[in-house]
Amino acid sequence: MYIQNYHNTIFLKSIANIKKEKYRHGLEIAIIGYSNSGKSTIINVLTHQKKLAKVSKTPGRTQLINVFEVVPKIRLIDLPGYGYARVPKNVKLNFQNMVFKYLKVQKCLIGLIMSMDIRHPIKHFDKVVINLAKLYNIPILVLLNKADKLSHLKQQKQLCFVRNNELMLSNNIRVELFSSFNKIGLIDLKHQLNYWIYKNINF
Repeated sequence: MYIQNYHNTIFLKSIANIKKEKYRHGLEIAIIGYSNSGKSTIINVLTHQKKLAKVSKTPGRTQLINVFEVVPKIRLIDLPGYGYARVPKNVKLNFQNMVFKYLKVQKCLIGLIMSMDIRHPIKHFDKVVINLAKLYNIPILVLLNKADKLSHLKQQKQLCFVRNNELMLSNNIRVELFSSFNKIGLIDLKHQLNYWIYKNINF
């Protein structure tokens, strides 16, 4: 299956408890990252819908797993952002446990889109999630988001820095620039999603 565009994506549901989630069919691609890394904006740019994923000016507001249906049996999963300092510690731990549990138990997961602020890449929980993804053999597309905030020279410098980081040296990890403002990396994102879907579809 090749998805020409993701414009018909719809919001399906929000999940507070992974254990109660009944999905055991279809394919899922999850979007993960720090609370201020621009996760929701990636979904909105990809789907060409400005308000599909709510973008809050207060990082850490996404406290549930939000499920979007691209087409029947193919879903985008917006995971809670992790690591925001102003969130109470117990709430922060709950977010992180929810994310880690999802990565461990969700058999439908075929790929992970990791959003990193290009100015502050590879922070602590990014490393934790990448190592978990490696453990569970989950492929990752790292998007160095907000690339428009840097000059072209600095973009390339950061791209080179992240790609050459020891943690990223894996055939299962790809790193690209991204910007919702000028659509840098949007085509790369669509191609990667379609590759994962084509590789895993069996219905």
